[in-house]
This record gives sequence, C-alpha cells and structure tokens, in this order.
Amino acid sequence: MKSDILKIADTKFKSRLIVGTGKYKTMKECAKAIKISGADIVTVAVRRVNISDKTKPLLMDYINPKKITYLPNTAGCFNSKEALRTLRLAREIGGWKLVKLEVLGDKKNLFPEMIETLKSTEILTKEGFKVMVYCNDDPLMCKRLENSGASAIMPLAAPIGSGLGIQNKTNIKILRQQTKVPLIIDAGIGQASDAVEAMELGCDAVLINTAIAKAKNPFQMAESMKYAVISGRKSYLSGRIIPNLKGSPSTTKKGLI
Repeated sequence: MKSDILKIADTKFKSRLIVGTGKYKTMKECAKAIKISGADIVTVAVRRVNISDKTKPLLMDYINPKKITYLPNTAGCFNSKEALRTLRLAREIGGWKLVKLEVLGDKKNLFPEMIETLKSTEILTKEGFKVMVYCNDDPLMCKRLENSGASAIMPLAAPIGSGLGIQNKTNIKILRQQTKVPLIIDAGIGQASDAVEAMELGCDAVLINTAIAKAKNPFQMAESMKYAVISGRKSYLSGRIIPNLKGSPSTTKKGLI
C-alpha cells in the first residue's frame, strides 16, 4: 500500500480520506479529529470560515497549512458568479489553485446546479485553477466536466449532510469505468461502512464532514473512517470473488475420508 498514492492534479497524497472543517463544536475539536483521521486534505468554506482576519480565531492557528493541504471550496454559492468570485478571492488570499467547486441549485436538498457548475469549471480551468468538482452522479454530465478540464470528479452519494450512504451504486460503477481523473465520493456518507462501500466500488477517495463532526464521539468516528477507507481500498485492489447464487465448498472432494 506504500506505493498506492492518490494523485490529484500534480500533487500526491498518502491518505484517501478528505475531511471537512465545518460543524465542529470548536476549532480545537476540529483539529484533533482531523489529526486522528490522518487526512492530508481539509476543505475550507471560504465564505464561512475566517482564514484572514487575525483579530478573530484563525483556522491556521489550529491546522497548519504547511503540514496539511487546504482545499478552498465554494459552499454556499448558488450561481457561477458567486463561485468564481469566491475562488478568485481564495487565490488572492492564500495563492490556492487546487480548489473545490460547489454550485448549489436549491437550499433544501443542496443538489448541485450542473449547468452553472459546468460553466464555472470551464472558466476556472482556463484561469489555471485545478478544479475538483462537486456534482451529481450523471455519467454524461460527469464526462463533460472531465472533458472541460476538471482535476477530480466528486459525485454525491446522497444529499449533503444526510448520512444516507450511497444511493446509486450503478451510476458510481459506470463513473468508475469511464472516469480517468480521480473519482471522489462527496456528500452523504454516514458511517464507516459507507466509506468502505465507496472505496470497494473503486472510488479514489471520499470526502467526509458531517458524519465525523456531528457524531457523538467525533474522534472515534474520525479513526473509524480512517481505517474504513484503508480497508475498502485494500479490498478493491485485492479483486473480489465473482458472486455466485450457488454454494461452493471451501474444501475439495479429493482425499475425503
């Protein structure tokens, strides 16, 4: 597994677990959970998290950007104009080019607005951004995103924060077959078994926030997700047996007494 490295754009990462920084009780709790998770990347909602005002608590005081990769995202943006402005601001503040694009279509279910998402992806890639894109699990639209230069395709498993787990395994399997850039499950993971399933389907990574931050014991859940991702990845690489409706004895008939 030491040689099994996740590569997004031009950057390599050891962990295949990406963790969000929202919804924790305190920044201290957030930092501890992330450390336990072993994640190399944390998402930062530029519109919601203070990353520049030194008169207020700074995320950088708890999570060192020199030791862990910050992934600015556009959470809370509902059109291309808002998303573009947010990521350009992130680039000006911290020089970030590896970013997560998230353009929402409605405030109830937080599904991605795919037309605005595609338009934003095309513009951002031309400006030199390395865009990881939150999207639905539509294979046709995901291929258009990839063809537009997306650095990672990030389909939802279920609505953001729902904890419902993967609702459409068939589409995820299709996406795995057709996607040449990293395929990362983003949104909807609720428990460790969901993370295992995502990795066993061949996804390159999972992004988890609510399932860890809002767990009764976020530290224990962070550790659980860490090993779930590792276990699911190993299972996928091992090559599962072909499912069979008939039983098959574990021992041969040869040499029976």
